Amino acid sequence: MENNWVKVFTTDNAYSAEILKQGLIENEIPAVVLNKQDSSYGTFGVLTVMVNAEDEEKAKVYIEENEL
Repeated sequence: MENNWVKVFTTDNAYSAEILKQGLIENEIPAVVLNKQDSSYGTFGVLTVMVNAEDEEKAKVYIEENEL
């Protein structure tokens, strides 16, 4: 089975991204965080929460329900 990851959330806050990822996983929606922040400073760049394309709608509903 091929994974086609899609972006469902973007933030500059690492805690928000990790909390969302864990919430999705707990709701049986596999998720990963793609960290594009500068490793030296951590203030430049963004973190993107991604899910499988087939779970995109479920993830968006979860995000809306939790007002993220």
